[in-house]
Amino acid sequence: MKLVKTYGESAKAAAALIESIEQRGATNTARVENTVSTILADVRQGGDEAVMEYAARFDGLQCINGKSQPLLVTREEMKAAWDDTDATLREAMEIAQANIRAFAEAQKPGEWTIEPAAGVQTGQIVRPLGSVGCYVPGGRYPLPSTLIMTVTPAQVAGVARIVVCSPKPAKETLAAGWLCGVTEFYRMGGAQAVAAMAFGTQTIGRVEKIVGPGNLYVTAAKAAVSHECGIDMPAGPTEIGVMSEHGDPAGIAADLVAQAEHDPETLAVLITPSETLAEAVLAEVKQQAKANEIAEQSLTAQGAIFVTKTVTEAQDLTNRLAFEHLTVDNTTDLKWVQNAGSVFVGQYSPQSMGDYVSGPNHVLPTGRAGRIRGGLSVMDFLKIITVQEYTRSGLAHLGPHAIAMAEAEGLVGHAESVRVKMGGKQ
Repeated sequence: MKLVKTYGESAKAAAALIESIEQRGATNTARVENTVSTILADVRQGGDEAVMEYAARFDGLQCINGKSQPLLVTREEMKAAWDDTDATLREAMEIAQANIRAFAEAQKPGEWTIEPAAGVQTGQIVRPLGSVGCYVPGGRYPLPSTLIMTVTPAQVAGVARIVVCSPKPAKETLAAGWLCGVTEFYRMGGAQAVAAMAFGTQTIGRVEKIVGPGNLYVTAAKAAVSHECGIDMPAGPTEIGVMSEHGDPAGIAADLVAQAEHDPETLAVLITPSETLAEAVLAEVKQQAKANEIAEQSLTAQGAIFVTKTVTEAQDLTNRLAFEHLTVDNTTDLKWVQNAGSVFVGQYSPQSMGDYVSGPNHVLPTGRAGRIRGGLSVMDFLKIITVQEYTRSGLAHLGPHAIAMAEAEGLVGHAESVRVKMGGKQ
């Protein structure tokens, strides 16, 4: 990890490093946009044939007895995987699912009505999306947790059709599919899976929205199809931020190493006003990452420790970088936190708990998208539709005000539509 002060002789180096972090998301996806564009165009035009070709090339789809392995995973396969899964893991997945479901139920907005004036009622109704696609990464590590994290809130929202796509799905991921009752599960990934869900093929119906994390190709593909298919957010390579004045060096280092092992592209950052803490964490990271090749690789390439001159500067920099995962010292820190995907408070709240069983979603905004939204939630699978109803007396009360505003804007038809329903010219 690089250790730099944001003041004094290191100020220029710190500024350059901060700028590179801010530009990281766009720079990363730019590297793969040409490849992604080609894949998207091929699938749009070639449908199933193109998907099968890319799935064989990139997703490990095999040819068995002269026939290609089917894209669609059967419920029988998922059931067999569940039966073959260790009982301890099955219990863990059931507990995780229950906590995620409870959290999503608590998040779910309600329908309501208010009366802003006599004879006028306004309110909202809540409706689920018709179909969603859940992308579950399956490359370096199997991620059954992501299947549960994406499918469960969609079910709580009431989405009728839920599609799961995952390349080379491991037994554990198939088992999670059985647990969650998934009926449409395709063994494909990358930009080709995003294309199939967004555009549809001869056998794969298009979905209204695609959610879930992925590598640079998946992130770039989601951005590219977002003009015709909804997406949740840029959920690319993992990011971890820690802002601490007096935390436990071993614990901070453990979180940094844990998230860094996701991907060589992981961004891991400690921000602190304490040079003593910075140096202690740096030593711990070097020690703890020794046996973790991927973590060591990402920490060497992207890891950074910023030592600020003041606590306020550390807080401001933390908000500026809007980390996907953020750890802070105590609940008092929540007062200054403005931008983050999910916040972990105190030395007994490992970020890994949020990855699995806490309940809040682990699909979180990256690339500083935490400035504009939080993590995946039940809200991503719902539409809030506003409703308004007037009685004759209610329209008579508020109508003249609408007429005045319409005429001020020069929209004669707007004003006239109110007059007509009020019973004639005023």
